[in-house]
Amino acid sequence: MSTTTLLLIEDDQRLADMVSQYLQQSGYVCHHANTGLAGIAAIQQFTPDLVVLDLMLPDIDGLEVCRRIRALPQPTNRLPVLMLTAKGDPMDRIIGLEMGADDYLPKPFEPRELQARIKAILRRGGGTATTNQTSQLQFGSLSIDKDSRTVSVAGQVAELTSHQFDLLWVLAERAGRVLSRDQIMELVRGKELEAFDRSIDVHMGRIRSAIEKDPKNPQRILTVRGVGYVLARQQD
Repeated sequence: MSTTTLLLIEDDQRLADMVSQYLQQSGYVCHHANTGLAGIAAIQQFTPDLVVLDLMLPDIDGLEVCRRIRALPQPTNRLPVLMLTAKGDPMDRIIGLEMGADDYLPKPFEPRELQARIKAILRRGGGTATTNQTSQLQFGSLSIDKDSRTVSVAGQVAELTSHQFDLLWVLAERAGRVLSRDQIMELVRGKELEAFDRSIDVHMGRIRSAIEKDPKNPQRILTVRGVGYVLARQQD
């Protein structure tokens, strides 16, 4: 049975009870906070393995909670966050990803789908085997360490979420090879990209902000128009 600890930040008590019961029956240890501030306080008391975070909360919204999580000291600031949103506007999801969420799930949802998303995020962060046994890759001053899941540029740590690290690692393992968005997401998620999912572009933008000298004129992660992305082999 899993000993994975989850924190659900959700103000809808009925939904929280239902989700918590389902996840506990699936073997997770599930804690609940009904406000954003209570959730932040809980994270500072104990570090869960993953946070399920509602976008609409009565005190501070989920975007602000996510921003505050990413501002916490290491390694807590790398805590995986799955955001729940009741809104249909894709911009809400994009903004959530820009604030540092690893994934999102629109309401209403089936508990089974929530559990599948949780498993996928945790699996991405679990150091699963890859086709290349190398755990450390170097591109000029850019260093990527798979074992410690850290990225640094000229010795300075670059702050990335768990999902962003996995996206970068997929490109790094295949440096010099152009990958389409579908290929990247399939390699990371193990499933095909959804029909209209701009999340990969949002994440690539955040990765560039973390590792590029000039994110608007990237030299490391290059966009091949109409095709996808490639990590340059020769850098600096």
